[in-house]
Amino acid sequence: MELLPYQKLLEKVVSQTLELVDGGIATPIILIDGRAGSGKSTFAAKLQNEMFKQGESMPRVIHMDDLYEGWQGLALGAEYLQRIILTPLLTKKSSSWQEYNWELKSRDRWREFSGGTPLIVEGCGSLNQYTSTVANISVWLEVDEETRRRRWQERDGNTFDEYFDIWAAQELDFIAREKSPSLADFVLSSPAVD
Repeated sequence: MELLPYQKLLEKVVSQTLELVDGGIATPIILIDGRAGSGKSTFAAKLQNEMFKQGESMPRVIHMDDLYEGWQGLALGAEYLQRIILTPLLTKKSSSWQEYNWELKSRDRWREFSGGTPLIVEGCGSLNQYTSTVANISVWLEVDEETRRRRWQERDGNTFDEYFDIWAAQELDFIAREKSPSLADFVLSSPAVD
């Protein structure tokens, strides 16, 4: 596990991913995990854009928010990622999955990915005992609770009071069971993405 500042980490993950592609790994898997409000989506977007600038193709990003089945779905979302998306890719097959529609409270839109470009998976639960064995690069973002709470409230104010504590309890349970931060190749403490 290596601790790096934000920009250095971004540069390192980009260069390592492009080295993997140049070395013949067509679909390197990059996992970005951390607790709610830690900056995972922002880091993933910056990583995708930087890789696209320097590489030959646009990396695919999968958001764990599209895999959870509602506010109680962290563990099931992680299992869905493993079974429906990663397992087929690892056996050189296409992955087909349905995104969860938070308004309808059910899965609806189908998505597909056949590989051939880097895959970035971002979200709580993406890094666990299983995924750490199949990922090429994994990142854990660590941010203090006050900052995470503020970011959640700014982003999703209408859900904060009702769901923050429910979600936080699932995160703590998942992290205690899976030891996610200790599985990361890189840890970024207090990402500067505000």
